[in-house]
Amino acid sequence: MIKEKISKLIRNSIKQLQKDKVFEDFNIDKIQIEHPEKEVHGDYSTNIAMVIGKKTKKNPIKIAELLVESFKAQSLNLFEKVEAVKPGFINFRIKQTILIELIKNIVKQEEKYGRCDEGRGKTLIIDYSAPNIARRFSIGHLRSTIIGQSLYNLYKFTGWKVIGDNHLGDWGTQFGKLIVAIRKWAGKPVNKLSIDELEYLYVKFHKEAEQNPELDNEARQAFKALEDGKKEERMMWKQLVKGSMKEFQYIYDLLGVSIDVAIGESFYEDIMSEVIKEAKKKGVARESKGALIMSYPGNKLSPAMLLKSDGATTYFTRDLATIKFRKKKWNPDLMIYEVGVEQSLHFQQLFWAVELLGWAKRDQFIHVAHGLIRLKEGKISTRKGRTIKLEDLVHKAIEKASKWNNDPKVAKAVGVGAVKYNDLKHSPTSGYVFNWDEALNLKGNSGPYLQYTYARCRSVFKKGKKASVINISDYEVNAEELGVLRWIYRFPEIIYESAQKYSPNMLCSFLFELAQRYNTFYGKHQILNAENNEKKQFRLLLTKAVSQVLKSGLNLLGISVPEKM
Repeated sequence: MIKEKISKLIRNSIKQLQKDKVFEDFNIDKIQIEHPEKEVHGDYSTNIAMVIGKKTKKNPIKIAELLVESFKAQSLNLFEKVEAVKPGFINFRIKQTILIELIKNIVKQEEKYGRCDEGRGKTLIIDYSAPNIARRFSIGHLRSTIIGQSLYNLYKFTGWKVIGDNHLGDWGTQFGKLIVAIRKWAGKPVNKLSIDELEYLYVKFHKEAEQNPELDNEARQAFKALEDGKKEERMMWKQLVKGSMKEFQYIYDLLGVSIDVAIGESFYEDIMSEVIKEAKKKGVARESKGALIMSYPGNKLSPAMLLKSDGATTYFTRDLATIKFRKKKWNPDLMIYEVGVEQSLHFQQLFWAVELLGWAKRDQFIHVAHGLIRLKEGKISTRKGRTIKLEDLVHKAIEKASKWNNDPKVAKAVGVGAVKYNDLKHSPTSGYVFNWDEALNLKGNSGPYLQYTYARCRSVFKKGKKASVINISDYEVNAEELGVLRWIYRFPEIIYESAQKYSPNMLCSFLFELAQRYNTFYGKHQILNAENNEKKQFRLLLTKAVSQVLKSGLNLLGISVPEKM
């Protein structure tokens, strides 16, 4: 990446100036290199002279000028201009010939363009989607599923060995509630109940429990019986899991999501006892009011519960057992949890507990805490019956897309793309209020707009002859062509930064801007009927490069790209 070359150039110049005693030795941990907000200022800019000025008490603009002069002794064939500007910035403008060479490189590398080996030799586990058994997928499950899948794709693209783990909610007190509700109100065997009926029973339980708190005690007793291996409760639970898994697979197929492993919380039942023994042995667990808890140094976090007073395990216990299993099976360097922001305290407790147990350092665990989708009526809540089925949303999007294109495959790609992109374009950390019109939008900053731009590129390129290598020294780009050139080269950087910052929305913004720039160029200039063959060949080359970056970028977001729309 060009940014890395600039960083190396700066470090070499700093070392040389220190060697020449221009200023004293000091370490620079990180060199900040950014794209100026206005392209008229250049393609890259750094404030390193101001950082050095603060350390050495010297004039930043003078330091910037010294650095620029030092650059001349090194290879500057990348830049047409490097300048120092007040109060101490250094701006870099890449040569147009270099930008054109990069376009040719995109066409040559195709889907490999933008890949890097930053993660080579490292293993990552991403915990995402994680729906609860016996409940339908709602739009509330969308964020974890598609943000998690995008992060999986991004890290794999940057060289990591990635394992996606769908940590299914197939254990816990909610099953006690369902068992009680089925016995009281179902009127038929559990294997005859649909997911809709089970969800109705779950909602009914909570409404009834508001009037009769004793139901909660019955639910706890039913779950304890399940944990103790009682035959009837185990049979009911297995039927619930079996029916739900079929439903989940249907949704994943609809969304085009594939997760490497799907392991339910119940799998870790035996490991939980090992965790509890280890926590006691290492002195990090203690009894409190009949329960077993973990406390944190200085009481910086509230205690976490390992066992309830009735001896039942908790979500916290099961997550610790999960980590113990993952460490033994995959020994990951990093573990990412793509889970809603409401679980932030839980993951703080969990990651610190891992460190207290001596299994790993806290910084090996990341909670990507996505903001919540809300309805106009308030927070999504299955137990209150306030939700929108994800299946309904996707089918409505496909139905709308089918009015635009009646090819079923295209309609599905466009509809699903609209739903995914509408969510992914938001920062994971920010929530938003769900709006049907925005979710089904096929224009503007939307998945279908990007898919349409890709299809337009492919149509143009297929009608033209194969783009050949042109004499770049003689070709003069116009303003619109240059607008595309000065944006598309950033793709490898955006991929890397989107992964490092756990922010697929950065990639969405990049792709939308690229599509806009290309469409502006397309609207103003002839391609197949250009004034001469040189212009035609260059514009075909540019078109093919744009189509490749759009395809790669959308695929990383989990969005397919139809060849025709």
